[in-house]
Amino acid sequence: MANQEGHRRFGNIRKRESGRYQARYPGPDGRMRSAPQTFARKPEAEKYLSLIEAQMMRGEWIDPERGKIRLRDYAERWITERPNLRPRTVHLYRWTLGRHITPYLGDMPLNRIDTPMVREWRARLLAEGVSVTMAAKAYRLLRAVLMTAVKEDELIRINPCRVVGADQEKPAERPVLTVPQIFALAERMPERFQALILVTTFGCLRWGEAVALQRCDVDLAAGTVRVRQAFVEHRGTGLILGPPRSRAGVRTVALPKAALPVLKQHMSGHVGEAPEAFVFTGESGRTLWRGNFNKLVKWSESVAAVGVPGLHFHDLRHTGNTLASRAPGASLRDIMARMGHDNPRAALIYQHANREADQGIADAIDKAVKAARRKPSKRKVKRVTEGDGPAAEAS
Repeated sequence: MANQEGHRRFGNIRKRESGRYQARYPGPDGRMRSAPQTFARKPEAEKYLSLIEAQMMRGEWIDPERGKIRLRDYAERWITERPNLRPRTVHLYRWTLGRHITPYLGDMPLNRIDTPMVREWRARLLAEGVSVTMAAKAYRLLRAVLMTAVKEDELIRINPCRVVGADQEKPAERPVLTVPQIFALAERMPERFQALILVTTFGCLRWGEAVALQRCDVDLAAGTVRVRQAFVEHRGTGLILGPPRSRAGVRTVALPKAALPVLKQHMSGHVGEAPEAFVFTGESGRTLWRGNFNKLVKWSESVAAVGVPGLHFHDLRHTGNTLASRAPGASLRDIMARMGHDNPRAALIYQHANREADQGIADAIDKAVKAARRKPSKRKVKRVTEGDGPAAEAS
């Protein structure tokens, strides 16, 4: 039999047959609730009840019954009810959830997940060979799900995702093509894909934006392309044509004059006359799939031949962004508009990189100046003393 341990102003404590202490307290609705765990010592149970009472007085108490929903169920509902998610984003969230989160934490009630558990989960991912980048993506998704549980649904009091640095990625530095390499890569492509390389790079376009261009989006006289839509590849559904990632993604981009002859030739030889004809298609006239493109053009061999083995197609946009940020007089707003971003963070990265490069140049010049000043002068001045002829030398 459990023994009753006295009376308290708030809640009660009793000693179990196991020797541990159980704490119970009344909620605002008058219904008694038990602490989720028992305590080895009575003062620990008393401290727990004092904390619960203080939370109620401050209006911060959350019914623990609300937080008993399993993480896998809540996360799936979170994805389904999340507004304005693109189909590809939904697919990536569900893939990340099913691959890296729910196998480890899916059966845990939300209110039982704590920071040490999150830290152990992340360490296990890394120990099993998951990259730091992928682990950071999974961590950010988990944090976003639990933040909604805290702030919007009030299922738990605090977000347990408090592992310092767990949200940070350290991806390898991506290559940036030189201008000669850009044109060399385009020339190695089959003739119908040469303009795709130039437009994607110099226009700072994403793959989905480039392959969604239609004849009506190209103005050869003005030298511009208009981005107003993008293709998204969705497994199980196929290609979905929709708006760009954000409102800022709808934009008109000017191309350098050097790229226009190739684009003009492409438009006349490979694009239908109808305004809605897609600009970049396969040999059969069908829309290009990203997953098939590399094999179609022997991408690995081509990028290795121009001196950038391992280059990804997305690095063409990265190259274009870098070139844009180096343009004299290009402001942060100008770079954001060209990239199609409504958040300055990405544009600031390019500006910061260029400032670092410029500072490196300045440091190198400064080093050369200091080295030159440290060298002793080799010039010798001859002093002629009257009557002595050319005699003593003095520096």
